[in-house]
Amino acid sequence: MVIMAYRGHIQAGVVVLDDEVSLPDGTIVIVEPIESVRQMTLAERYKDSLGIASDLPSDMAENDDHHIHGTSKK
Repeated sequence: MVIMAYRGHIQAGVVVLDDEVSLPDGTIVIVEPIESVRQMTLAERYKDSLGIASDLPSDMAENDDHHIHGTSKK
């Protein structure tokens, strides 16, 4: 038995091979990740927005529901 290896990537949850490969339907394959894609942290994702609000109340973090929705302060 000859085992061939093909390189590819995941796109929209589906394995997409980098080269044109014609494998018959029903072919059993092994998928082995060789590289992990690191997810961005929330700080990295929203870095351009962090710290831009300048006129918030000093207790905004603790009493955000009060300032946004009018509930009782903590």
